Amino acid sequence: MIETIKLHNGVSMPMEGFGVFQIPEADCKQVVTEAIKTGYRLIDTASSYQNEEAVGRAIRNCGIPREELFITTKAYIQEMGYDRTIQAFERSLKKLGLDYLDLYLIHMPFGDYYGSWRAFEDLYQEGKVRAIGVCNFLPDRLLDLCCNARIKPQIDQIERHPHYQRAEDLQLMKELGVQPEAWAPFAEGLKGMFREPVLEKIGKKYGKTPAQVILRWNVQQGVIVIPKSVHQERMEENLAIWDFELDAEDMEHISRLDKNCPSMLDTRKISEVRRVYDYLEHPVLTSL
Repeated sequence: MIETIKLHNGVSMPMEGFGVFQIPEADCKQVVTEAIKTGYRLIDTASSYQNEEAVGRAIRNCGIPREELFITTKAYIQEMGYDRTIQAFERSLKKLGLDYLDLYLIHMPFGDYYGSWRAFEDLYQEGKVRAIGVCNFLPDRLLDLCCNARIKPQIDQIERHPHYQRAEDLQLMKELGVQPEAWAPFAEGLKGMFREPVLEKIGKKYGKTPAQVILRWNVQQGVIVIPKSVHQERMEENLAIWDFELDAEDMEHISRLDKNCPSMLDTRKISEVRRVYDYLEHPVLTSL
């Protein structure tokens, strides 16, 4: 049974969900349908994933009451600014075929995200979304936003895995009352993640895989996880983390795996910012 956690506004959110990043539109409906059948209730998508319509079709046909699902989507860089974000929200809602969202996130700390946050606050106060938050906000940006917002974020969705543990980030979120959520909890297997001897040894101790150890390590620290897989057996494997608990020695051994640098995204590197804007073919590149 997936545990839930209460956000600072009192909304309960599953501690484990299903991400759909890089799942093609043509395959996404079937994959999400299988995920829901497997037991996932939190589904995480984004406008930039270009599969919101497929997610919506799966939701409508899954047979699970809407109130038992927790649906997240995100506004991307080209959707920043108050008016653009309001339009993006309505567009995403229509694609998903929903009357409301459970969670709406600013996807990147770029563009006029302050204008977007004012739109988020209004959407939240109008009851169109149950919770609002951000993605990929480093501590300085998160603290600055919290200091200037009418309603502070309920979530910061970040890259977080054993190679990038971000203890200071989690401590600040705890102080601010912002719930951490880990995207790419396996770092997509980069840098030998699944072959880490420490994770393999701990897994053998409990009869679990390194992937299950990673997910359990996250949730035991109060971090929501959204693993992704298009394979049924992996969906089931990733969900089978609620019948064991890592001990203090396990947690200490895993803490030593921290490389203190991202494997996937570094929003402070100029090359990464260029890459993000290249994805959009954004004209601001000409002045960078």
